[in-house]
Amino acid sequence: MNRDLATYQQQLNDKVSQYKTLMANAGIQLPELEIFPSEPYGFRMRAEFRVWHEDGQAHYAMNKPGEKRPYIIQDFPIGSALINQLMPKIMSAVNASEILSFKLFSMEFLTTKTDEALITLIYHKPLDQQWQQVAEQLQSEFNIKVIGRSRKQKVVLSDDFVTEKLVVNNRQYSYQQVEASFTQPNAQINQKMLTWASDCLSKSSDDLVELYCGNGNFTAVLAQYFDKVLATEISKVSVNSATENFAANNVENVTIARLSSEEFTQALNRERAFRRLAEVDLDSFKFSTIFVDPPRAGLDQGTETLVTKMDYILYISCNPETLAENLKQITKTHKVVKAALFDQFPWTHHIESGVYLEKI
Repeated sequence: MNRDLATYQQQLNDKVSQYKTLMANAGIQLPELEIFPSEPYGFRMRAEFRVWHEDGQAHYAMNKPGEKRPYIIQDFPIGSALINQLMPKIMSAVNASEILSFKLFSMEFLTTKTDEALITLIYHKPLDQQWQQVAEQLQSEFNIKVIGRSRKQKVVLSDDFVTEKLVVNNRQYSYQQVEASFTQPNAQINQKMLTWASDCLSKSSDDLVELYCGNGNFTAVLAQYFDKVLATEISKVSVNSATENFAANNVENVTIARLSSEEFTQALNRERAFRRLAEVDLDSFKFSTIFVDPPRAGLDQGTETLVTKMDYILYISCNPETLAENLKQITKTHKVVKAALFDQFPWTHHIESGVYLEKI
């Protein structure tokens, strides 16, 4: 274990070095970088497995890059304790039932720190009443939530979500996390990101605009520092989930609009009118701060220009290369005053980071 911890620390050090070199080569001046390590094992709250049928038995399996034939696995060390507890039990139950195992080709696990689990069984066959009865027994036996999926079919036995509880600055937040929608995979690091973002904006005022708000993961925490918040998100599922999460956490100063970042930029610049903003008076907001957590492609040119109009920018990135490209333009008007690296994905090359900027 000590050797594993040393190996983990070395891969984290390599990421830090890579990140600093990338930013330096892009001409980005960073303050001292705050480093947030992960637990090396048991950190991942969700997982997707292929189901491989061999010698009359079903097995969990994964694919190596570039290889078509999967390899069979018995456990998933980076997965949460609950995922690893459930894996052998669920597979044993699947193999004991031809109804559950026949044409099952994938299994997805979604778990929480509060030991809730939702398991999705995905098939190459229609799911009938007989399947549902057996799946209900599986759900009851292991105290889990089960969903069945096949082509153009989704069977929800109880709920299609779990409820996560996260603690930020000694306050607990409740989050509905819906099956097949995006959620942060590393709950421990998510708490650290929320705490860091909260520290960045704790002395803020006026109003906040947030792009790519997802299920309100950051919004629910950051809203307390502003008079009003306008949050945007393009996914209907995420918008509905965010609305539930704001209510669950007694957040009452957020308006959410189902818009892409490009559409919101057009609306704010009065280039287009959107029916989805018909009930929103943009002129009533006094935006001083913008928070963005874009996909790997980073900010498009229009959104990049939009953020430079704000006094304060908080940018969470899952791709340091597109972050560096965006910062080349943004740092012409703003200075990076805080920077952090979050090891959201240990044992991979992926880097999650954050920068907080103030207008020069």
